[in-house]
Amino acid sequence: MVSFPCLFLLALFSHGALGIACAADPVLPRAVIRHHDLFVQIVPEQHALIAKDRLTLEVPQPQTPIRFSLAPTLQIDHIALVQESAGTAVSIHDVPFELKHGSAPESVQEVSIPSQVVAAGLVTLDVHYHGVINDPPRDPRHLRFVTPSETAGHIGPEGVYVSSESHWYPDVPESLSTYALLVAVPTGWTVVTQGKAGESRACPAGLCRSDQMMMTEWVVTQPSEALTLVANTFVASFRDWTAKTGQRIRLSTYLFPDDAHLAEEYLDATARYLDVYIPLLGPYPFEKFAVVENFFASGLGMPSFTLLGSGIIKRHYVQPYALGHEIVHSWIGNAVFNRAERGNWVEGLTTYLANYYWLELMGDHAQARDQRRLMVQGYNLHVTPERDYPVAQFTQKQDEHDNAIGYQKAAMLFHLLRQEVGEETFWRALTSLVAQYRGRHAEWRDLERVFAEESRQDLRWFFAQWVEQDGAPVLSLSEAVARPVASEPAQTFQLEATIVQSNKPFRLSLQLLIRMEGDREHLLTVPLRSLRETISVTLPARPIAIDLDPDFMTFRRISRQSLSPVLNHYVTDRRRAVLTAFTDEPDHPSPFRDVVTRIEAQERQKPVGDRTVIASLAQDGLLPQEGSVLVLGGPESRPGIQAILARYCGERATLNDKGVTVMGTAHEGPGLALLVSCHRVDHPGSVVTVLYAATPQAVAKVARLLFFYGWNSFVLFKDGAVVTRGEWPLASDRTEVRLDASNPIR
Repeated sequence: MVSFPCLFLLALFSHGALGIACAADPVLPRAVIRHHDLFVQIVPEQHALIAKDRLTLEVPQPQTPIRFSLAPTLQIDHIALVQESAGTAVSIHDVPFELKHGSAPESVQEVSIPSQVVAAGLVTLDVHYHGVINDPPRDPRHLRFVTPSETAGHIGPEGVYVSSESHWYPDVPESLSTYALLVAVPTGWTVVTQGKAGESRACPAGLCRSDQMMMTEWVVTQPSEALTLVANTFVASFRDWTAKTGQRIRLSTYLFPDDAHLAEEYLDATARYLDVYIPLLGPYPFEKFAVVENFFASGLGMPSFTLLGSGIIKRHYVQPYALGHEIVHSWIGNAVFNRAERGNWVEGLTTYLANYYWLELMGDHAQARDQRRLMVQGYNLHVTPERDYPVAQFTQKQDEHDNAIGYQKAAMLFHLLRQEVGEETFWRALTSLVAQYRGRHAEWRDLERVFAEESRQDLRWFFAQWVEQDGAPVLSLSEAVARPVASEPAQTFQLEATIVQSNKPFRLSLQLLIRMEGDREHLLTVPLRSLRETISVTLPARPIAIDLDPDFMTFRRISRQSLSPVLNHYVTDRRRAVLTAFTDEPDHPSPFRDVVTRIEAQERQKPVGDRTVIASLAQDGLLPQEGSVLVLGGPESRPGIQAILARYCGERATLNDKGVTVMGTAHEGPGLALLVSCHRVDHPGSVVTVLYAATPQAVAKVARLLFFYGWNSFVLFKDGAVVTRGEWPLASDRTEVRLDASNPIR
């Protein structure tokens, strides 16, 4: 190997310090895997697998090292070099290999084969191995779903889930491989993976470790960067379906017996989404799409199938932000690949197309506006300026903080890009991106190139501002003055207003809604380039007020006290308290206790000074002097809780001996429960959240799912089901217009 001297480069960083960079040794070409011919036996009761993988590797030049990863709990039996003789592959001899383990017990082992063992070109190796994969998924921390980082894969009686993160098969980074699989599982189990399924048959005697096993063939003909395999006791349903474009696709569901009756609902929803997204993104990239029920809480999109947790399936998760999101991943992420470590753009674009744009397509503009508001609100609640980072640095969602940047801000970024380049250009560029990079990796710089070419614009500034730099603009109207225009017809006014960016100048287009006498309105879009911009506009009536960005068409910083009060205000506050106003019955803990127990378990992982205070509600109903408060209680504490609601919520939500009243509407009955959040006027930016229930039974289900309702100001439940929900209006970004009649414009 040729060594190069280390070059010391002086670089002046933005903070003025001198840094020293060292040029790394050049990256040597490495062998990659082009095909797996894999036979695997899975024994759920023993958490075990037994596998034989025939690898076809591409070795770029002589003496190229061959290295691949494998789970630390798997043991290699032998590796053999394979050559063809008379058209038949024959293992000619075992080859030596080395194992390298990291310092941590859970570290993935690296398998190395000496470079002198193989020649350049296509090389075939047999790798025989066995072992255990037993990492039951941990409960999700702040998210609804278990993420891949919360399990290294699991084989057990409850189900099988092994992905590329499990390292259950030999893998080389950057490999785009095809696969031929023969998977043996116990009789009564069904295997699902990407690609096309072949026949299932009994395992011949002597081939499998048990004669009570069935084998299924799967073929993956399109190169893929990873392989995920699941298995369980599914009930399978199939539909051979033709899209409006004429493309034929096999739709299927693999559901647990208790949920098999939901198959038609999920098949219908799948067809509906495919018919919408195929014209937008091009032909569907695979032969099938399957909805697969999972034994743990998940929402994962793989090539040609999605894995949804059982609780999710039961809640009819056919909405665009659930099933629709995973279907869009068929193009974005599973056909066009993403090197997440170089910036994950996939989740932002998928969120924009599924969670947001579907609402536009359906003509639901009120919900579309609300979704834009939620994306802005999520960022403002979960991302403080001190913990912000550029979208380009987002790799994977670990918590809601990452979600707010990599999903919500990134989704709004594409909305801003669409406004910048125009409607037709945006969709043409997106179609071009999918067509150009199908079966390839694309990075942020590739997106910039495609959109710049299609729009014939230099978009360097856009990607530098929204992708490569952190933060968001902080906008306000410093003054707004109107003067009558003497030379014009009566009731004509000249309005001047100054828009201020108080942190750093962002280049953007800002909507202003001018409200005039006579219930008249005028909407205009103002280009911003500097910290202060003054606009002047002639109006046919006296202006009264200006609303800044009324429809959330841009991405910006908004203060916590200006956002609709929701449960997530409490979740994200630095100071929090839980005030209990319930009693446990002997041998029967109150359902409220479950909320307290879960919060206590999370708090143990935090430093003592950052932990939530848990105390009983005082008789006088007084709250801690600062911070957000969560009050839990029932009828026995209704007077104290009602006093708190009256102080902070006014007439929006009230309690009485018959039930509750929300927004002037009375609701009665023993099965009622109310979750409501209101701003603390005595501590701006914090909220008071109350969870009240008429009976223990009314709150049992709600308590388990409490934090699923983090974006609602109020939710009314009856017998655990949502009756109504909504958000209190935002504190308006409205500036009153001052009339200067002393200096009419002539």
